[in-house]
Amino acid sequence: MPRSSVPPAVLHAPPLGPLLKRYAAGSALTCEPVDEGLLNRGYRLSTTRGRYFLKHHFDPETADPAAIVRQHRATQRLAELGVPVAPPLTGRDGRTVAVVGGHAYALHPWIDGRHRHGGQLTPGQCGRLGTLLGVVHASLERVMPAREGVAPVRTRLIPAQRQPREGMPAESPRTADRAGTPGATGVLGAMDTVGSESADPVDTFALIDALLDRVRRHRPADTFDALARHRLLERRELLERQAERRPPRGGSVGWVHGDFHPFNVLYRDDVPDVPAAILDWDRLGVQPRAEEAVRAAVIFFVRPVGALDLARVRSYARAYRRSAGAAPAELSAAVHRVWWERLNDFWMLRWHYERGDTRADPQFPAASALAVWWTREYDAVCEAFVE
Repeated sequence: MPRSSVPPAVLHAPPLGPLLKRYAAGSALTCEPVDEGLLNRGYRLSTTRGRYFLKHHFDPETADPAAIVRQHRATQRLAELGVPVAPPLTGRDGRTVAVVGGHAYALHPWIDGRHRHGGQLTPGQCGRLGTLLGVVHASLERVMPAREGVAPVRTRLIPAQRQPREGMPAESPRTADRAGTPGATGVLGAMDTVGSESADPVDTFALIDALLDRVRRHRPADTFDALARHRLLERRELLERQAERRPPRGGSVGWVHGDFHPFNVLYRDDVPDVPAAILDWDRLGVQPRAEEAVRAAVIFFVRPVGALDLARVRSYARAYRRSAGAAPAELSAAVHRVWWERLNDFWMLRWHYERGDTRADPQFPAASALAVWWTREYDAVCEAFVE
């Protein structure tokens, strides 16, 4: 079930008494924090009526009650269309968000299951995953409001929602800029809009220089410093050669999940072919749909050596294009933009050197190698997404 939570040092017991009074969920028996993370807080809750996931919407980027209600309505409508989601329970007052002590909470049914990375999926399951994401995008287009001429959601780097797990390089953590979210501007549309600007290599070169300076000053020097220095110099050389390939603004946008990756897709052991639930809709927003499809594939199907499993990507992408009605040219443009995004992305090194946070360090070797491999195999990657 969902894992939006915070480090143990800052966990606080939720106000179960006042909360459960708002739901027909019985009396609390046990309440355990779920995993460790940096944004929202989650609890596995057992009561006299059953098992639940209690979510404390703590992160200020996603804790606006109006935005939470929008997410809840979206999952309720998606469930009516047969999309595997876990909509929140409705309280006695008819609301799905309970505000207690100035904090927003939501209660969801607990769903047993586990997460799978791409290497654990058969080619058929990869195709069904692509079909599922296409269904999500198409279904969101049906259930979310639309208005022409609305500016797209802009993205920027923020602290990651969860700790990256061993064996699965995490993408750069991103969220919608609040100035462009539906909660800030009212009803947003998903038609006749364009995506955000791509990264400027001038800014990236400056960041590389700053990180190299931090590497040089780090004492005592270690093997991570050596790899960081090597990758920074390598990436600067790559960008110098590739700078003229900076992509234009993104293409057409639509409503997307915003955080589609293995730890937000839950599978049951007794029904292994079809995901049981898509979790954590906190980043629901308006962005280029095809770019979400590419980012998801890059996370699901990256190997520990930093290369993509192109056979699995091909099965996934073919099914996504069919279910989403996406043209090959749309996927090709998305591949180019996400490739460029990876070339300019150094969030793991920024965590390490600027924040002293080393939890993403095990992911750095594969994640940093991916950008180099992808540049070398650029044509093959594009073919896997469009053929």
